[in-house]
Amino acid sequence: MLRFATYRETNGGKLLSLLISMESSDPPFHEFYKELFDNEKEIKDNFKVVDKAEERELPLIDLGQLSRGLEDEKCKKEIAKASQEWGFFQVVNHGVSSEVLEKMRCEQVKLFKRPFLEKANGHPNFNFLSGSYQWGTPSATCLRQLAWSEAFHVPLADISTTGDFSTLSTTTKELATKICDLAQILAAILAEELGHDSDFFREDCSATTCYLRMNRYPACPISPEVFGLMPHTDSDFLTILHQDQVGGLQLVKDGRWITVKPNPDALIINIGDLFQAWSNNVYKSVEHRVVANKHVERYSIAYFFCPSYETIIQSCVENSLYRKFSFREFRQQVQDDVKILGRKIGLPRFII
Repeated sequence: MLRFATYRETNGGKLLSLLISMESSDPPFHEFYKELFDNEKEIKDNFKVVDKAEERELPLIDLGQLSRGLEDEKCKKEIAKASQEWGFFQVVNHGVSSEVLEKMRCEQVKLFKRPFLEKANGHPNFNFLSGSYQWGTPSATCLRQLAWSEAFHVPLADISTTGDFSTLSTTTKELATKICDLAQILAAILAEELGHDSDFFREDCSATTCYLRMNRYPACPISPEVFGLMPHTDSDFLTILHQDQVGGLQLVKDGRWITVKPNPDALIINIGDLFQAWSNNVYKSVEHRVVANKHVERYSIAYFFCPSYETIIQSCVENSLYRKFSFREFRQQVQDDVKILGRKIGLPRFII
């Protein structure tokens, strides 16, 4: 016998009460966004919002070449080149074992399969995940702005200080430690290729300032009318992503959207807004999105290499294209634009 509970949340300032099955794990997209789905014209207008895109492989870089003399320099040049020309690349022999990644995926699946009401309202067993659950786009005024996804956005500081010894917590700590090391290595290489040392990143980006985001993209019956994640650039220095084999990640290359072909052995790296500003547009923060899948759910986990909110971002070269700004100011501007305009503006706000 199914049991139901009333779930209350605001949508554009309007308080909604929804009757939701207590056993259901999926977010109540249809109930919460009923007005958008009822508007047939809206659906037709957005029917081509996700066009077909050519599938291509990202530049593949073997980090096992590092510390091998001439191969070391070749590897670093490849990383810098991909960051300039693509803003994205993938790495193998990255130091994060397949066992850890598979354990993390299993724990992630178990977490997202918990009842929606537990995830939305918090549960004692989640411990460090309290208050980090997000889903959909509460401020969406059209289907174009709706993200068909759910996520746990977790500060690494919460992971490192919790006394929770659950399998989820210990696996997340293990993964975060390995990826933190990888992020520092990549940031150091990118800084050195511009003729600068990496002290800035060692001092200002640490386990207390970075984030992990566990993502789930449920099967979407109205795909391709909506996105799994709207087009955007990342508001950090680097993002390190592990995705499953379902695919769905797309990015802009040479003015066209392309679909990233999944690679089971690789981690995906992309440049964020802060690295573009710091490098004075040498490294590119590229727009990307996730398309929803009509039949299959998709999982991914992303690590965001961020500084403290007080950190001042300024170009590492003279004649900067951007004015100095703090990470706090940047994040606040992004949030204000999304709230008012329904989309992120990002770096153009800070051009001199």
